[in-house]
Amino acid sequence: MAGDWKQRTLAELTENFDGQRVPVKESERKPGPYPYYGASGIVDHVDKFIFDGDYLLIAEDGENLRTQKTPIAFLARGKFWVNNHAHIVTGNAQSNTRFLMYALNNADIHGYLTGSTMPKLTQGNMNRIPILAPPPDEQHSIASILGALDDKIELNRRMDKTLEALAQTIFKSWFVDTTATKLPKGWREGPILELAKLLSGGTPKTDRKEYWDGNILWASAKDVSQCGQAFLVATERTITQKGLAESATQMIPALCTVVVARGATTGRMVLLGREMAMNQTCYALASTTGTPFALYCMLRHEMDELVHTAHGSVFDTITTSTFASSKIVLPPMTKLREFEESVSPIFRRILANIKESHTLAELRDALLPKLLSGELRVPRMPDVV
Repeated sequence: MAGDWKQRTLAELTENFDGQRVPVKESERKPGPYPYYGASGIVDHVDKFIFDGDYLLIAEDGENLRTQKTPIAFLARGKFWVNNHAHIVTGNAQSNTRFLMYALNNADIHGYLTGSTMPKLTQGNMNRIPILAPPPDEQHSIASILGALDDKIELNRRMDKTLEALAQTIFKSWFVDTTATKLPKGWREGPILELAKLLSGGTPKTDRKEYWDGNILWASAKDVSQCGQAFLVATERTITQKGLAESATQMIPALCTVVVARGATTGRMVLLGREMAMNQTCYALASTTGTPFALYCMLRHEMDELVHTAHGSVFDTITTSTFASSKIVLPPMTKLREFEESVSPIFRRILANIKESHTLAELRDALLPKLLSGELRVPRMPDVV
């Protein structure tokens, strides 16, 4: 470790603005354009702001402080409001605000938490957290490298959201608006299973270690519900070839398959971006007509109605009868394939962006501990906003 790296407390590296936080009850908030932040990010949008600039928000309470399934420190930029569930700081003359975000999210903070039921990070304990800090210019360089990767990931995410909205708009124009008053000639109603084969999954025995942590992705309803994008390309758990062979699970083909969560997150769905196995908390609808993207758009539009029609009310679980007894509008196959050809470039661009972001995230996660420990040194970089 170079001699110019020093361990400092967070208090020595930050300016604190907790005294300016103002909580507002949900009933008293007026809708507006400004983000309203809490412990884990934006919780609402309001009509006024109390901060304007670049700040670092750090969770003050909540289970995520213990599990860290999402970052405990995140940037808030521009005009915004923040409640008293997030500390708010900026780096001082000795530190870079974005560098501190990466350092905190990489730090072990468990020894600074209080509360047995609901974890809490008091301001006093937060200020005691040690940060291994290089000189400010090197902090800036580290933040620039890691930030460039995160900025590209965020750009891809926003682009994909726009692209998927475009695909759904095209679908509405072609299939929803066309049938608003009556079905055109050649159009009819029928079950979704006329367009897809229904597949289910299974779970290898959990007490058999040789079944788990292999190289086969294994999708669950949790993966589907937490995906947050059109394609699923990674899963929380993996299984081995032996686990696949000796259980009810099966390999589900990529691209041509829509996976739907059947449990508490009823109706959440994704396209498979990679071939993977699946457990019994999901159903897979594999396109039998060569129109998987049309199938996905149709399911996105029809899912609430499918569940309601099958059960008479929105139950917590989708069953096989949901799909077998469904009644949806089925266009002529020529029309369906025309639409598929129209939106296929959109969905393939979305998938390419997601795979790129996954690769960039792996690179960031590999670089982060090396850069924050000084194992990997970087040159001074030009100033960036």
